[in-house]
Amino acid sequence: MKNLETAFQHVRGFTIAIVIGAFVTIGFTAWQDKQRSLALQNKVYIISGNTAWSAVAVDKSAYLPMEIRGHVRAFHEAFFTLDPDEKVIRQNLSKALYLADGSAKKVYDSLSVSGYYSGIIAGNISQRINVDSVQVDTRVSPYHFRCYATLHLIRSTSNVSQSLITEGDLREVSRSDNNLLGFLIEHWNTIENKVLTVSNH
Repeated sequence: MKNLETAFQHVRGFTIAIVIGAFVTIGFTAWQDKQRSLALQNKVYIISGNTAWSAVAVDKSAYLPMEIRGHVRAFHEAFFTLDPDEKVIRQNLSKALYLADGSAKKVYDSLSVSGYYSGIIAGNISQRINVDSVQVDTRVSPYHFRCYATLHLIRSTSNVSQSLITEGDLREVSRSDNNLLGFLIEHWNTIENKVLTVSNH
């Protein structure tokens, strides 16, 4: 009788161990499948012709500073790249004004009223900008930025270099053909715009 009871306890212990082992195996397999599923959700395959290219989705915050700097750079290049051609000026400023709010439009209107753009055309002046750096704070939205750049005014008789420092905030908006990165510059203003060098031809 004791042998039968001992055998029953062994069988019961063995059965419990098998059941626990089965649950652990099922749980581990389910966890692995979940991890594999999450990894696949972040992977996209792009088919071009007969070739499949793998692309991985990443968290937007990883690229946020780079995208903000790209937007600020694109705005400044469009706003400040001018040639003595009314159509070119209008096209560039139209691009720039899609990337910023009314604060940029006020600067544009002020420059128009003061005759800045007509002076560019009349004087056959080309204006170029080199964005040296963009500092950005991505901790809180809207994101504050400060842009350090150099303006070059190219005349037939001289070249003028000016330091330009601007600042503003960026908020996220819908992406579009006119605003590829999906930001809008707000409260844009110029902190510094001073002549650095003048060189005569």
